[in-house]
Amino acid sequence: MRGGAPGLVIQPRDADEVATALAFARDQKVPLAVRSGGHGISGRSTNDGGLVIDLSRMRKITVLSEADRLVRIEAGARWKEVAAALAPHGWALSSGDYGGVGVGGLATAGGIGWLAREHGLTIDRLRAADLVLADGSKVHVSAAEHRDLFWAVRGAGANFGIVTAFEFQVDEVGEVGFGQFVYDASDAAGLLERWGAAMEAAPRDLTTNLIMGPPRRGQALAQVYGVVDSSTPDTIIDRLTPIARIAPLLDQQVQVVPYAGVMNVPDAPHDGQGDPVARSGLIDHLTPEFAAAAAHLIASGTVYFFQVRSVGGAVAEVAEDATAYSHRSANFSVVAFGASRSRLDAAWGVLATHFRGLYLSFETDQHPKRLEEAWPPATLARLRALKERYDPANVFRDNFNIDPMGD
Repeated sequence: MRGGAPGLVIQPRDADEVATALAFARDQKVPLAVRSGGHGISGRSTNDGGLVIDLSRMRKITVLSEADRLVRIEAGARWKEVAAALAPHGWALSSGDYGGVGVGGLATAGGIGWLAREHGLTIDRLRAADLVLADGSKVHVSAAEHRDLFWAVRGAGANFGIVTAFEFQVDEVGEVGFGQFVYDASDAAGLLERWGAAMEAAPRDLTTNLIMGPPRRGQALAQVYGVVDSSTPDTIIDRLTPIARIAPLLDQQVQVVPYAGVMNVPDAPHDGQGDPVARSGLIDHLTPEFAAAAAHLIASGTVYFFQVRSVGGAVAEVAEDATAYSHRSANFSVVAFGASRSRLDAAWGVLATHFRGLYLSFETDQHPKRLEEAWPPATLARLRALKERYDPANVFRDNFNIDPMGD
């Protein structure tokens, strides 16, 4: 979806080469971007005329402990590769909804995936990480080592260093139920409201996403995709039946598949073009007022893709200040894509009154106000203090930049 024309792309093979690349980049008077192994919405992993440190050659996946289900994953791997490597052990790690995403970007931002309501965010399974800091030093962070950085990496990691590898404690997950539904969305507001209510009432082993767009050829459609963390047909049907009833159903498909099958997508090269705009919000409930405003936005043609992901469950059970990722009590994550930045920004203001914050992975606006929406005041103040300590020169600024000066 997004293009870039960097002047130089460096592809290190290990942490030492990452440190060497970073030292070279610091001497250049051009923008620096860091890319893991797959696509990103915000465009922060590329630039025009600058330098990109591309970790895609660092993609090893190693089992550290069978008994503890502890796995080391290098940042350049893609999530479909992770799912395939874990499958023979009967394990899985919730990791977004698209297997082509790179590990590094998602695992430093949050990770709202197909198993989120049952097993939490991707960062909630993180037990340690290896970083190259702005000064080139290499550190291992965990609950016992560099605890402040370990806290920051889980939700704001791009500001503090280049994570070269992660250690996750993964979950036991067998086959899952994967459902796909297509609806008549003539009553878009009612559909949104009913889906929201159904998800809040659902057991946590169900996670679904809803996608809508403007009417085409006079017909409005909505799609819901979802995973039931169970291989039992009766359980899968029980969980998905309320979802199937939210609106007139036009098509459906439910399969029992390995989690790795859900995440397996075709490879796609970095050959995007354009500069799309995406806006993000986290919300507690899909109220009638929000649903009406969202339906109006969709019908206006201002957005061509509108998605709501269900969260809650295990995500909300982690304390708000346990990680840099905040707003854990939100039950839904909203993202919209538009072709016109000015039109979408203007329309988004109506929806924004309903949000409690935003998810950085789905946001393209770099206005400083977005930082205040992503992180509560106490969290942002703590992040600024850490930024001043670990990156006072603001080397890692080509992201949602936590300026150490607070500007």
